[in-house]
Amino acid sequence: MTGFLALVSSLIWWVLFGSIGAVVPSVIAWIVLRWSEGAPVVFNRTYLACLVWSLFTLLVSAAVAAHLGITRPPLAPLIANGTFRMSLALSMLVGVIALWRLIPRVDARRIRIGSACVAVAAVMAIAFGVVTTLASA
Repeated sequence: MTGFLALVSSLIWWVLFGSIGAVVPSVIAWIVLRWSEGAPVVFNRTYLACLVWSLFTLLVSAAVAAHLGITRPPLAPLIANGTFRMSLALSMLVGVIALWRLIPRVDARRIRIGSACVAVAAVMAIAFGVVTTLASA
């Protein structure tokens, strides 16, 4: 019973941190998509797509970090690891697919896949800048 409660608690924390972590990327993606598409996009669907992307990224990144044994700062060896970089590339692919499939424009047409790529690239560039700044400090 204790193991089951620990698993449920871990899942609740995973979803909670994933939803908190999806707020800033969804705002960035929403702004980029409005600019890239030239038409308004639905914010709550942008948040949903970023939530799916965030949950996937948290799961894969934590699994890779735990496998490598790098779970505490300094994180520079983790960022320099090839396996972790491959997991981030996979995460970006999942992000593009999630944004492209889940976000409609206000006129009910799907956003272009190129716009999804630009939004994911913008989110990842800002995230890399923040993480490398914090890792070097």
